[in-house]
Amino acid sequence: MKVYLVSLGAGLLVGVVYSLLNVRSPAPPVVALIGLLGILLGEQIVPVAKRLIAGHDVASFVRTRCAEHVLGPLPGGERATGRARPAGDEPS
Repeated sequence: MKVYLVSLGAGLLVGVVYSLLNVRSPAPPVVALIGLLGILLGEQIVPVAKRLIAGHDVASFVRTRCAEHVLGPLPGGERATGRARPAGDEPS
């Protein structure tokens, strides 16, 4: 949760600086977010294509490695070690 709050804080700070300098953000927020999603998904095209060509299972790769890369660690998910987080144990 901490990383989300830091990210939000950084975004707010940049927004305040833009406002003080009287400039507009480089892209409308929805357009920028869709562009970022495109970048994240585009990064996965080559690894998926390599697995298809090699004849490996693509579905499990997409559900695990691609999903982890695109979505990042989700709140309440598992730690990088693969162990489930105990209830009430917040990541730092």
